[in-house]
Amino acid sequence: MISTRWIEKRKPYWSQLETLLAGRSNSLRTLTRGELQELGLLYRQTAADLAAIRQDPSSVHFARYLNQLMARAHNIIYAGHRENYGAILSFFYRDYPAAFRRNLKYCIASVLIFIVGGIAGAAITFQDPDFQTEILGPQMVETIQHREMWTHSIISVKPVASSAIMTNNLTVSFMTFASGITAGLGTLYMLFFNGFLMGVIGAACFIAGMSLKLWSFVAPHGVLELPAIFIAGGAGLKIAQGLLFPGVLPRKESLTLAGKEATTLVLGVIPLLIVAGVIEAFVSPTGIAVALKFSLAAGLFTLLVSYLFGLSTTSAKVGTGAS
Repeated sequence: MISTRWIEKRKPYWSQLETLLAGRSNSLRTLTRGELQELGLLYRQTAADLAAIRQDPSSVHFARYLNQLMARAHNIIYAGHRENYGAILSFFYRDYPAAFRRNLKYCIASVLIFIVGGIAGAAITFQDPDFQTEILGPQMVETIQHREMWTHSIISVKPVASSAIMTNNLTVSFMTFASGITAGLGTLYMLFFNGFLMGVIGAACFIAGMSLKLWSFVAPHGVLELPAIFIAGGAGLKIAQGLLFPGVLPRKESLTLAGKEATTLVLGVIPLLIVAGVIEAFVSPTGIAVALKFSLAAGLFTLLVSYLFGLSTTSAKVGTGAS
């Protein structure tokens, strides 16, 4: 049973919480840092008091009062945690490009591993053309040898295909990223294998005289999809670096810090993969003029490079300074 003395001892804290909440229907912006800390402490203490009072049937009126007080506090506190679209825009406009540039060396390493895989796949296929059948399968090889693209099925089910492409690309990217926890071995495999596969396909299409068809298909979405995979690979390598080379930090702390940076990198590739999936379903496999496809690819790649390296922001600053 809750004693009267205990209740009298707790009442000032409840009143203090009520005073902090008074006149604030949906915002905590007017509170100082100290008041915010005090509000958090009082909120937790009052929640504990309410849990204790609920065990005493004779304190129903106090339980009702605290329940209402906690409901008010909850609504006001968590109203302040609604999506802050300004923060999201700030993340993509400023924070993400900066994070990419901080970890550029890992992304470059990711690109190089992919290229090595591509060269290996192409070299083996040129040396032994029958090798393509083992990797691509007889049906796809037969389609290539007939100088036909294997992407016709995408056109008839564009929305479904777009969703499937996005899902697949996100899966590949997140697997490449998450595999960094295997000391980077999984990330290395994913990057090398995807490059190897691209090399085999490129060589097979070259042998069949289909290079223009292949690269005009790949270019519009590939200028976003491939960088997204490279960045995800860089994120995986960043995790591996934190795990294998902690430096002066404890390994756990090093891995935690690397994981935060890597997660930031991966979050930024999600919009790229969504746009790439739409383009791959609705633009890449269509009969649009090859010149337009390559022009679209060049435009998108220029925008991506300008965004990631902050060229547009720098230009704006220079222009402002000159004026």
